[in-house]
Parts: sequence; structure tokens; C-alpha cells
Amino acid sequence: MDFEPWWLIFVPVLFALGWLAARFDIRQMLRETRSLPDSYFRGLNFLLNEEPDRAIDAFVEVAKLDPETTELHFALGSLFRRRGEMERAIRVHQSLLNRSDLPAAEREHAQHELAQDFLKAGMLDRAESGFEQLKDTRYALPALRSLIRIYESEHDWPRAIEAVKTLQGLVDEPVPQLVHYYCEQAQTALSAKPADVEAAHKALDAADHALSTIDPGASKGAMVRTAMLRARLALIEQDPKRERLYLESVMTDAPEYAGLVAEQVLANYRAANQEAAGLDVLQKQYARHASLDLFNVLFRELRAQQGSAPSWAFARNALRSHPSLLGLDRLLEAELANPEGGAEQAPVPGADLTLLRSLIHKHTQRLDRYACRSCGFQARRFYWQCPGCNAWETYAPRRLEELE
Repeated sequence: MDFEPWWLIFVPVLFALGWLAARFDIRQMLRETRSLPDSYFRGLNFLLNEEPDRAIDAFVEVAKLDPETTELHFALGSLFRRRGEMERAIRVHQSLLNRSDLPAAEREHAQHELAQDFLKAGMLDRAESGFEQLKDTRYALPALRSLIRIYESEHDWPRAIEAVKTLQGLVDEPVPQLVHYYCEQAQTALSAKPADVEAAHKALDAADHALSTIDPGASKGAMVRTAMLRARLALIEQDPKRERLYLESVMTDAPEYAGLVAEQVLANYRAANQEAAGLDVLQKQYARHASLDLFNVLFRELRAQQGSAPSWAFARNALRSHPSLLGLDRLLEAELANPEGGAEQAPVPGADLTLLRSLIHKHTQRLDRYACRSCGFQARRFYWQCPGCNAWETYAPRRLEELE
């Protein structure tokens, strides 16, 4: 393609057009800047100087001077909510919704922010109503996730299940907590007087189906819980063989959870007059996968079945292999609680067991807890859902001392 000299005339023309456009943008920016009140710049300065309280006061003044600044209202509402000033956050977002000239997109935004305010303030009924109004908007997905949280907190498991099914229709992702929703239904049915066996079977069948749709590696806790509830159901139905099958499947497939079912395993063998066989099963389990909860059950059962010497021999070997102050505290407690034992029959001659336990007990109290891996909330009992952050399966089936 040949070059034509007259094309050079376009170079200065294009340069001039660019220069004019830049001049126009600069003038426009200057006009907009001059129209902003001084409070706006003071607020920015306070934010840069990490003075959020004074920044908020300055921005509130801007909002009063210029009610059209919806972006600033949203920013203020978000700041108030993060600071826990829920009444002020609600008032800001409600004032936006009361404006008749608010565009539809910003109205949906304000509705979502207001529903979040109600949720954080604990006003669950108003939060639920607010999120339900967003089902057909661009905020449908986050609103649905928030509704699931609300149904969880209200223990409304049927609605939580329906909401999860709706969520799965919108996004292709597994929802592991669905298994626990069905388990909660089964647990409620089994706790009824009398137990609703049919409802429990139905809920556990649904839990098994939900379990089959998620990654086994990420759902071990859900699998364990389902098996434990199946065992409880078998006990109610007076089927000890099936109960034992489910309990021992936990020890085989998820040995770290063996301490949670050890007492039930012993009770099952005891009901069949096979106490020694049950003890042998737990001893072999401990040899394969030691844990503090399993140690406690084993020591007490050895003490009951075989007496002081074998139980203390087991304890010494176990503590030598897996040193634990909490384990020592537990066995001293069991020894002192035995009316035939105590300091006068201490396995170590001259040992004052009461003194020994009093010395270590105050140091072990903080170790005798389970801890949430997500928020760190500690509890003496094991939870499938953390009471602190409401996350599922965040409690390891081990005491704090074993995790340190």
C-alpha cells in the first residue's frame, strides 16, 4: 500500500482534538471538585489520618448538605454497620428507601444493605422479610445465602433444606452442611417421646443421598454423624448387630472419631455379655490410633473389669508413648473416685494422689476442651456446628492438648 503525503494533515488534527478533549475533562473535573463541600475533603483527610469517628461526622454533614449523594449514604451505612452502630445504619438505609426518585438498581442495593443491618442487629424476622424481597433481583444469590443462615439460627431445618436446594439450582457447587440439616431432623425425630422411627429413617436416607453427592474427603464428619445416628436408631429398634456394625464402621473409616463412640461400643458389647471382647476391640483401636478420649474410656473400663494394677500398667505405657497432663489428671480422678482405691492404695508407694491431682488439675482445665478451627471458640463438649461462628465440622475430635 503506497503512502500518500496528504495523509500527514490528519496528524495535527488528531493532536488538536486530543488536546481539546483533555482541556474539557480537566475543566469538568475542576467544576465538580468546586461543587463538593469542604466537609467532604475534611472527611477524606480524617480517613487518611485514621480518625474514623471524625470522618463519619464530616461525611454525615456532607449527606445533610447534599441528599443526592447516594454513594456516600451507602458508605456511611456500611461504616456504621462495621462499627456495630446498627440503629444509625438502619436509619441511613431506610432514608434511602424512602426516596421516591431512587433508581431501581440503587433501591435494590439499599434493600440488601438494610436486610444485612437487620441480620447483624439480630432482628431475624425483619431480615428474613428483607432478603425474601430480593429473590428476583441481582442480589438473589447473596440474599439466599443469608436466608440459609437465618433458617439455621432458627433451627428451621425444612426451610433451610429447601433454600439449599434452590441455591444448588442457581450455582453448581456442593453444600456439605445439607447432610447435617437432615441429621438434625433425624436427631429431633429420635429425641421425640416416643421416637419417630419412620421420620428418622426418612431423614437419614436423605442424608445418605446428600452425602453421596459431595467429596468424601471433605465430609468425614458428616459421614460419622450419619453412622452414629444410624446406630442410635438401631438401638431403639432393638437391633444390636446393626448398631455394632455402624459404630465399628466409624472406628474403621474415621479412627480419629473413635473416642466419640467408644462408650456406645462398650455398652453394645456389655448388653451381649461380651464385656471382655468390647474391651479388646477398644484396646486394638487405641494401639492403631491413640486419642485422649479413647484413653479415658479404656482406663475406666480396665479399672472396672481387671482392677487397679492392669489399668495403671496400661496408663503408664500409654502416657510414656503419648505424654499428657490431661491424661494423668483423668486417671488420678478415676483412682480417687474409686471407693476401694485412693491414696492409701496408690500404685506408687508413698504417693499422695490427692496432692498430685490438685497440682496438675488447675493446669489441665484449659486443655480439656475442643476448639473450633475457624474462630477458636472452645467448649467442653463436641459440636458438629460451632456455637461461636456457626460453621459446620470445624471441631477436631481431639482435645486442645492433643492439638498443641
